Formats: sequence, C-alpha cells, structure tokens
Amino acid sequence: MSFARAKNRDIAQNVTKDTHHIVFANEKGGTGKSTTAVHVAVALAYQGHKVALIDLDPRQRTSYRYLENRDATMKRLNIEIPQPAYDVFEEDNLARLEQLIERMSHGADFLLYDTPGRDDKFARFVATRANTLVTPINDSFVDFDLIGQVDPETYKVRKLSFYAELIWDARKARAKADGATIDWVLLRNRTQYVEAHNMKRIIAALAELSQRVGFRIIPGLSERVIYRELFPAGLTMLDKEYLGRLATSHLAARQELRELIKHLALPHPAQAIPGDGETGLAKPKLVA
Repeated sequence: MSFARAKNRDIAQNVTKDTHHIVFANEKGGTGKSTTAVHVAVALAYQGHKVALIDLDPRQRTSYRYLENRDATMKRLNIEIPQPAYDVFEEDNLARLEQLIERMSHGADFLLYDTPGRDDKFARFVATRANTLVTPINDSFVDFDLIGQVDPETYKVRKLSFYAELIWDARKARAKADGATIDWVLLRNRTQYVEAHNMKRIIAALAELSQRVGFRIIPGLSERVIYRELFPAGLTMLDKEYLGRLATSHLAARQELRELIKHLALPHPAQAIPGDGETGLAKPKLVA
C-alpha cells in the first residue's frame, strides 16, 4: 500500500475526531524512537490525559515491553503511577489494525503509535491518519540521508529522499481527504556535544530542507545511559520518587523531556488535571 494509492474517503472516515493521533516513525533504527514514544506517552498521562499506545512492531515490541515492565513494577512496589493503555499489533490485516485503532481510540485524548524501524505498510497507513507525525533523527548525515541527499562538497541539499517523498504524499492525501494538516515534526534525538562543525552542517541542511518540505525541527532527548537503565523497570525520567538520588545530568534529562513536550505543541483537552507545582505533573500514589 502506498500513500499515493491511499483512498481519501477511507482516510477521512478512519481518523478518530476526538483523539489526537501521534505517530513516531522512522525507517531507520537506533534513533531512540521507542524510548521517546514511551516517555511522551507517560508524560501526557502524568498531565491527566487519557493516553493509549499501539506498538506496530510485533518482533521488537520495545514500547510494549517497556510499558509491560512498568505494570510489573507497579505490582511489585504496590504503587500506582500514570500508565497509558497499550497493545501490540500482531496481525497482517489492515482491517484488524483499524479495529485495534478504533478500540484504543475510544475515550482517549491521545493515541500514540510506535512504528518499526523499516519500511512497513502499516506504518505508512497510520502516517496518513496522524495529527502529529514525529520523526526522530540522530545528528549524523547517515540519518539525514533518510530525508534528503546532500552535496558531498557544499553540504547543500540536492534532492528529497524516498522517505520524505512518502511523507509528502501522505500529507497531500490527508489534506485532500478532510482538509486536515499533518504536523510533521523532526526530532533531533540522541544529540551529543561533539563534532560541533559537523553538527552545524547538519543543522543548516535541516533548516534548508524544512523550508522545502514543511517540517518543524525541535529538540529531543540527548544520548544518556539512564534511558537504557530505566527500561527493565518500565520507569521514566518523570518517576522521580522511584529513581533514587538523581544526578545533575538526570535533572537535565527531565528538563529535556519537558522541553520536548512543550515544542510538540499538542492540544490539551479541558479535562486535563493540573499537576503539582514543582513539575507540572500529577504525583504517584500508593495502592490501598
């Protein structure tokens, strides 16, 4: 199934109006896509939103396992911390995916999709229904090649890559179907404070391409060991009461996540619960 062949009528009918759909998509692995998706989902749940997540990679199922570990930690510690509803799509049938989306969308303010790090027909389909499409990318021209090809001497963008053309087609199909605009957000993830000269070239190339294609560029999560260490317990940087004494770098990581959420510029339903004054997030509680 290609974006170009997607049926506009079907797209319009299948998008759930009351749910904001956030698709995390990148055909290359190793960009921190699943970690980011889980942290965003949990952050939204902490803010009092009703959140659901669908893992579209039944082989890796990273985000599904992450949230499964989170459930296990709550049971082990006898606590309640904000937790999205979650499931993994294991079928090979578009109709079954639509049924899962309908079920997970019910009553949800946000439905997030964690897609495989490869070309995948189901990832392409959910991209057409996205309200916000997030593409995490590392600060390297290896990753940049996913969206654009650059001149080896001037580092100017020569042409769009296949993935950027696919997203362009998805946005056109969606606009034609129901007049909606897919907000394409390029997330500079796993940034490292090295190779400053190369980073400047990448930033300049991204800025040039964003004007041609129409995506937004926002800061993501830096490369930190803590993110890998949190996975077995299913915890996030927001679960501060269960992380022990936080180092300065961990506090910086929490601030990065707050900045990420702010720059995503997501809608906030009226029923959102105000959080505590220190974090803007709801507090965890013990289970009675």
